[in-house]
Amino acid sequence: MKLSSKLQDVNKRQRIIFICAGLLCLTPFISSPMALVLGFTLASLGWVPVDWNITALTKKLLSYSIIGLGFGINVTTAIEASTHNFGLIVGSIFFTLGLGFILTRALKFDHVTGHLIASGTAICGGSAIAAVAPAINAKNDQTATALACVFVLNSVALFLFPAIGHLLNMSQYDFGVWSAIAIHDTSSVVGAASAYGDEALKIATTIKLSRALWIIPIALVSAMIFGGNKRKINLPYFIGFYCLAIAVAHWLPQFNAVYDTLFMLSKRALVVCLFLIGAGITVQKMRASGPKPLLLGVMLWAAIGVTSLVYILYFQ
Repeated sequence: MKLSSKLQDVNKRQRIIFICAGLLCLTPFISSPMALVLGFTLASLGWVPVDWNITALTKKLLSYSIIGLGFGINVTTAIEASTHNFGLIVGSIFFTLGLGFILTRALKFDHVTGHLIASGTAICGGSAIAAVAPAINAKNDQTATALACVFVLNSVALFLFPAIGHLLNMSQYDFGVWSAIAIHDTSSVVGAASAYGDEALKIATTIKLSRALWIIPIALVSAMIFGGNKRKINLPYFIGFYCLAIAVAHWLPQFNAVYDTLFMLSKRALVVCLFLIGAGITVQKMRASGPKPLLLGVMLWAAIGVTSLVYILYFQ
């Protein structure tokens, strides 16, 4: 009884600390990178409640937050940004997938896990991996390895990209485009772009979700290549609601004050998402995946990051 009571006390303290840290991330004092580090620190110390499904909570909060951001996006800007960068979006996706195919075989690496990492790098990180994995009958450990690789690189991107952007004196628009093309997960794209500025955030969110629409054809093609089940594709439905939010804000401009509030709340909620993502990353998980998945992820990320940056700065 005493042991059970002690465990209950420990669990209670974990929940209180975790909730307080999450609420702190809603304040302006915690930036996106700080939230990620805070979550990672709690996970490393074992202060994350073990009976809570952090992954499911993150997925739901991220979806709602992105929908909320739609209320702050100008429809004309969204269309122009997507159409103007259509070639870059499509080219970067197929370049990354093709390079992933070549590097996976060059490294003599598991082709299923390699394809998941390439898909996550090419489109939108965890969402793409979650959509493609069941379509190609990926095993749980293959999916987990790909997700761990992408999440680690996402964490680095939050710190690295804004620093590079300021070093190169990139405009808000250029940085928004670059972060949307070269950073894996939507949450990290939004976090990095938000740290750079509101205009960068709006451009990055729009282009990133335009890329995310490619999940559908890529998952279908993947199912055919790997002999998987096309009916098992998991689609991120929040993209449709995001577009609906943009349309509502455009058609009903008299509620602009409400839309501005929703946009600001969504930005803070995304910081909480990064805290939750950090809480799901541990040193043990990173070690378990081994060097090859991370090496493949880094090589793909470096290739798409450098080539897209050169294109945006010198050829766009």
